[in-house]
This record gives sequence, C-alpha cells and structure tokens, in this order.
Amino acid sequence: MTVWYKIVDFLLPFQWAEFDFMKNALLGVLLVTPMFGLLGTLVVNNKMGFFSDALGHSALTGIAIGVILGIKNPLWSMLGFSVILAVVIVKVKNVNTASTDTIIGVFSSIAVALGIAILSFRGGFTKYSTYLIGDLLSIKSDDMLLLGVTLIVVIFIWIFLFNKLLLVSVNHSLASSRGIKINFYEYMFTIIVAVIVTVSIQWVGVLIINSMLLLPAASARNIAGNIRQYHVYSVLIAVFSGVSGLLLSYFLGTASGATIVLISSLFFAATFFKKILS
Repeated sequence: MTVWYKIVDFLLPFQWAEFDFMKNALLGVLLVTPMFGLLGTLVVNNKMGFFSDALGHSALTGIAIGVILGIKNPLWSMLGFSVILAVVIVKVKNVNTASTDTIIGVFSSIAVALGIAILSFRGGFTKYSTYLIGDLLSIKSDDMLLLGVTLIVVIFIWIFLFNKLLLVSVNHSLASSRGIKINFYEYMFTIIVAVIVTVSIQWVGVLIINSMLLLPAASARNIAGNIRQYHVYSVLIAVFSGVSGLLLSYFLGTASGATIVLISSLFFAATFFKKILS
C-alpha cells in the first residue's frame, strides 16, 4: 500500500487525496468497478438482474448465519450462503416448475425475511444496518488483496471462457451441439456473480449493489455496436462513475455508493436518449 500512497501523492496533489481512507477507497473503486462492468454485460444479456438483486438481499441471511455460528468475519458466512443459494436457484430453475422470476422471488423473499428476523432478534439489527447502504470509505488495506485476487480471477475467466459463457447465454441448443457443458457454465457464472456481489456488499450496500452491477452494462448496451465495444463501454462507465461518485460524495457528504449509482443513472439516461434519437 505504501507504493500506492506514493503514486496517489505524486499524481493527485489534492486535499482529498491526503487522507489514507480516501486513497484506500479510490483503489477499492478501481478494483471493484471493472468487475461490475464485465459481469454486468452477461447479467444484462441473461436477464439476471433480479437474480443478482436476490443475492444482494441474501447477504443479510449470511450475516445471520455467521452470528449464530459465532463466525467473527461475516464475509465467509455470506460467501457460503450466497454460493449455496445461487446453486439452489439454478437447480430449481432447471426443473422448470415455475418461471425464473417466480423462483428467484420466492428464494429472495425467504432469505431476506429469515435474515432480518434473526438479526433483529431482541433489537440487535441496528449494528448491521451499515450493510444496507455500505461504506466505501471503510475499505482497509487488508481488503485490497481479496479484491485484487478476485479481479484477476474475473479477468482470467473473461479471457479464456467468455465465448462459452456467451454462447450458453444466447442459445442452449447451439452450445450443447458444440460440446459445451451447459449446466457447468451456468453454475460457474452464477457462483462468480454470487462471489463478486458478496465480496463487494459490505462497501457498496445491499440496497444499491444491483444498480451498480446493471447500470453500466445497460448504458453500454444502448450505444455499443459489437461485443467488444459493449465490454469496453461498460467498464469505462463503471470506472468513471465509481471514481467521480466517490469524489463527489466526499465533497457533498453523501453516501458514496448511492452517489455512484446516481452518476451511472445519468449515463443510462444519456445513452437511452441517444439510442432512441439516432
């Protein structure tokens, strides 16, 4: 982190950059937002917005399970529960007993209700309320390693497995004819989304993490002419919204996650009107 602090001091000689918590938050944004930009493209393509929202809400149950089991760091219980929930949702969805949104809605409702019930027992929910809105300024230097490793894994998967993931999302029959194991790639992608959502949620917040995942990709889709542009635009919008939202929240004294989402929404509005007017 010392090297990062020196780089920021050299490149950004501004008052806000003098604080270590802002330097940490800036690095956190630069690590988190590219993942949102990449993952969001397939989430939008697969119409999985409701799914990622359900994973975000299920974090409360993960925290509750950690409290019951006496786990000091709730991240691990959240990760475990979100991965299990993601696998179960895909498994039930593939049975085709109900529409996908109905299945996701059922599991999401149960997970949220269970988490709130456990955490609010005897008035104990207040100390967990920070997970609802998140706090980017609470990112510590120890968290950067986890974010960095996660980003590397996502980039690796995108480089070597994206074509298969895309084909599975577009046409199951064609993917199957090419020898692609559809179930394996479906499970893998949902688990990746579950991990990214869970890892980021303590800084982004349950209420808005889905917006940060969807808005950059939805904006990019309005103006992209091909897959490569789609990804580039999505990542650029996510990173710009993250950095500008962080700085704006510092000067305005607003929640950083919510400010980032508002800037992303401006991008969506601009690209939407460009699409319908062109």
